[in-house]
Formats: sequence, C-alpha cells, structure tokens
Amino acid sequence: MIQRPKGTEDILPADVYKWQYIEKALAELAAVYGFNEMRFPVFEYTELFARSVGESSDIVGKEMYTFNDRGGRSITLRPEGTAGAVRAALQNGLTAGNFPLPQKIWYNITAYRYENVQKGRLREFHQFGAESFGSASPYADAELISFAAEIFGRFGLEQIALEINSIGCKECRKAYTAALREYFGKHIDTLCNTCKTRLEINPMRILDCKSPVCKEVAEGAPVILDFVCDDCREHFEKLKQILDSSGVKYTVNPRIVRGLDYYTKTVFEFIASGVGTQGTVLAGGRYDGLFEEIGGKPTPALGFAMGLERLLMAMGEQGKEIPASQGIEYYIGSGSAPDEKQKALEIVAALRGKGISVLSDVSDRSIKAQMKYADKTGVKFACIIGGNEIETGKIRLKDMTTGEEKIVDIKELV
Repeated sequence: MIQRPKGTEDILPADVYKWQYIEKALAELAAVYGFNEMRFPVFEYTELFARSVGESSDIVGKEMYTFNDRGGRSITLRPEGTAGAVRAALQNGLTAGNFPLPQKIWYNITAYRYENVQKGRLREFHQFGAESFGSASPYADAELISFAAEIFGRFGLEQIALEINSIGCKECRKAYTAALREYFGKHIDTLCNTCKTRLEINPMRILDCKSPVCKEVAEGAPVILDFVCDDCREHFEKLKQILDSSGVKYTVNPRIVRGLDYYTKTVFEFIASGVGTQGTVLAGGRYDGLFEEIGGKPTPALGFAMGLERLLMAMGEQGKEIPASQGIEYYIGSGSAPDEKQKALEIVAALRGKGISVLSDVSDRSIKAQMKYADKTGVKFACIIGGNEIETGKIRLKDMTTGEEKIVDIKELV
C-alpha cells in the first residue's frame, strides 16, 4: 500500500474541526486589527527565495524543494510566506501609491522544507502569517507584536514567553559581522563544517546553528545590541516604551538573530513548552530591505509567521479544549419502497434547503442497518419514512443521545 511521504500528515474528518476552529478565530482576529487576506502561489521562481531568504541560509542551502519545470525554469515550493507575499505586493502594485499605506495582509498557507523530521518539525506544514507594508514607525512593530500576543490570549494559552531583540540595519551590522568573524575565527577548528563556510559568507548564521558544539561556542560571542547604531537603538527603545505602556510583557534576548537574511531592526519570538526542541510557536520581525532586494523601491515592512501544528501542540500541552463541531442534525432513512425513498428525499432536500445538516440512505441498507449507521455517525435525531408515515404525515423522531422518541408532523419538521 502506498504511504504518505515522510514529514507529512493527514488531517482526518474527526480532527479537522480543530483546524477549522483556529483558522476561523485567526481570520476574525486579523480583521479586528485591520489585516486583509492575501493568497499567492504555492511555488515561485527559485531566485525569489535565494535573494530574500539568503543563499547562505539552511533553508536555501539544504531544505528547499526545488526542481526545473518543463520550460527549464528553476521552481521552488514555498518554504515560508513572506517572500511570496512581498513579491505579490510588488507585482500587483499594493505599495506603489494606488493603495493606502500601510498595506496589512494575512495568509494561511502550506509551506515545504526538507527538514529532519521530529516533534514540531514537518516537511509540509501549515503557517499563519501577517505582514505590514509601508510603515517605518516602531508603533507598527508594537501593533504587530500586540496582534501576535492576542492570538495566544484568544486561545487561552499561558506559559508563552515573548522575547525581543534588535539586530540593527545593514550599516550597523557591518561592525558586528567583523566582530563575529574575529571571535569565531579563534574557534574555527571547533566549528562544524557548515559554520566554517558561514564564517566567511554570513557569520551571524553561526548563532543560529543547531550543533551543540557551535551553540556552546556561540554563548561567548559578541551581542548585536552592543553594535547597533543610534537610529536602530532609538527605534528599539521606543518599541519597548510602547509595549510597556500597552501592558505587553516581554524579555530582551540579545541572542535572537532569526534564521532569514531579510530581517532588520526588530526581531521577536513567542516561546512555549511542549512543541519540540526549540519551542518557538510564532516568530517575526522587521525587514526594511526586502522590497528593494527583490526589485522594488525601498519600502519599510515587517511581519510574523506561526506554525499551526505548533499552536495545536501548545494548546494540547496546556489542556486547552477546542469546541467540538456541531455534527449532523438529522438522519432521514426510509423503507425500500420507491414512494418511501422518494418521500425521504423530499424531506432531506427541504431540510438542506434551510441550511440544516442531514444524512440519508444512499446504500440501500435495511432499516436496522440504517439506524446502526445513524448511531455511528453521531447524528442528533433519526427517523425512518415508511408507508404509515406517508399516509399519516407524521414521523417517529428518535433522540439518538437519550433514546427518547416523539411523534412529529412532517410539515412541522421541514
């Protein structure tokens, strides 16, 4: 029997209500904050991710699903959402003056990375993201972080820690990069082979390495906050003031650098227990240079992304119940005679026409088998249409939970 690919999951009917619940809640909360939904392709030209995520990143170097299409063009399944959202905004002129700024969008996507499969890490995963294009103000940072924090409040999650940092701009990172090269250069024999390459291309990547040895070396590395310029420092200090006045609790973690090349200034992560080795449920930050990097005019921007699998894991770990779906309301069965089947179909059509969920017999089962089926499906009420019901216009409606029965006029039912 053919199995699903490693690193993917099936979401069965018995569990899909959980996904529908959180997706609906997220869409409603996004609307409250003035974010509008955007949808964009599941694959893009590979160059988009090479230029935005960064060729030295693990995502581009090791994890992307890339192939040549029949026209010989290099195509990649999206490994994350921000690059595609920015490309769509540029191509469709959302930041070109035809629309008010900032443009605030959200998306709910599947994304693909060739990960080492483990708890909280899949090769196909679901991601909710929000992006804000066009504002350089720290108030935009604070609004996005507040939106993210309210997500966890909406689902009743506790033990979620917000950590923030500033990784500065390209200019103030030059001195930091030089300091990292000097520091890690002294430990080059200890670093893994990948980080030895990173030392020349982008030494900040070493701070993100998952190797225990590299992590230990990185503990003594210089911190970015000692190198940020006055403008970036002012931006970060103002952000902290806004968060303080808004009652959003946070911790400054100078070790957060984020794993994608496009980030600048503010970066943040929401950490929870029980969701895998790293515990990050939601992460994001500012990326003021990304529009220019992929061919647009300089446009300040920021965003976040959240793994829905990790959100569900955190909810399960903390015992947060998701309301079960309402289920099917009625089962309308019938005897085997053509007029009995026809009457049952008429009742089913009338109920469905009013938006009421109904099941009926489509397998020519016996009456006994129909009632067994109705019981297994979890319907609330069930009845069988026979000759007597057609003649009297009344049915015996059974409450499948209590077993109680009552006589109901068919006209009253529909």
